[in-house]
Amino acid sequence: MALVVICGQPCSGKSTVAACLAESLQECDPKPAVKVINEGSFHLDRNQSYASMPAEKNLRGVLRSEVDRSVSKENIVIVDSLNSIKGYRYELWCLARAAGIRYCVVFCDVDETQCRTWNEERRVKAEAAYSDPIFDDLVSRFERPDRRNRWDSPLFELWPHRDGVNKLSPAIADTVSYLTKKVDSRTRDVKVLQPTIATQTARGSDANTLYEMDKATQDVCNAIVEVQSQAFGGPLNGISVGTGLPQLNLSRSVGLPELRRLRRTFIKLTGQTSLSGRPPPSDAESAKRMFVDYLNRELGNTA
Repeated sequence: MALVVICGQPCSGKSTVAACLAESLQECDPKPAVKVINEGSFHLDRNQSYASMPAEKNLRGVLRSEVDRSVSKENIVIVDSLNSIKGYRYELWCLARAAGIRYCVVFCDVDETQCRTWNEERRVKAEAAYSDPIFDDLVSRFERPDRRNRWDSPLFELWPHRDGVNKLSPAIADTVSYLTKKVDSRTRDVKVLQPTIATQTARGSDANTLYEMDKATQDVCNAIVEVQSQAFGGPLNGISVGTGLPQLNLSRSVGLPELRRLRRTFIKLTGQTSLSGRPPPSDAESAKRMFVDYLNRELGNTA
């Protein structure tokens, strides 16, 4: 249904925004399924998760994998994390596009001084807080979202330090409206991402199908070679390769090297057709029928 990326500097009120947004969505009719994904979902300590680049990379991988498993057309997924790197937001946008759902970014725009103050208040209250070196590092590497980027659009901005955060906040209300609004041919202000070839998993032949096709085409080639060996090189009409299958009508004798080349080309073309979305032959008989039709087009007697 939708993927919401909460973005902001450390201690900028992102978790509060995510909670308010989830609560507001639960009050909609019909009530959508909402899932919030954050570091707490995996019982990860924020200082340990950002203590080094490998640890941070592992955290992003864990969150991205969970998002990939969770996004669907039936639920709304809220990613409550820093999401401070634009390349990472692009990866999340690609997941939403692959799923064919809505996507938006909610940005908690809080200046560094206020974020530092809130971090100190957490430390005084013995709550989860960032250490000073990690806080400084995260602030220095923060990349603000830009609504001109596809992966940062649509962008809903709010200012928790100035306006506070509650279910009635304009940005929260606008986000809920965007996520729940019905879409039809006349809707212009809601965009549902569409999957592309780059984001879809290519559908190819499985191992058994490839084996059946290989065996079926080889059987046809063997039948042609056997009949030609008894026809002394003359034209061959009405070659039968199986009950219920079309007959082969050849205008000339075909050598084994040419048959092998045609067989390889047919298998390659069938694989390309499968990747474009069309199903490959489902069984040996279907593969034989397709291969015979192909040979009749390439070598058939059209006189």
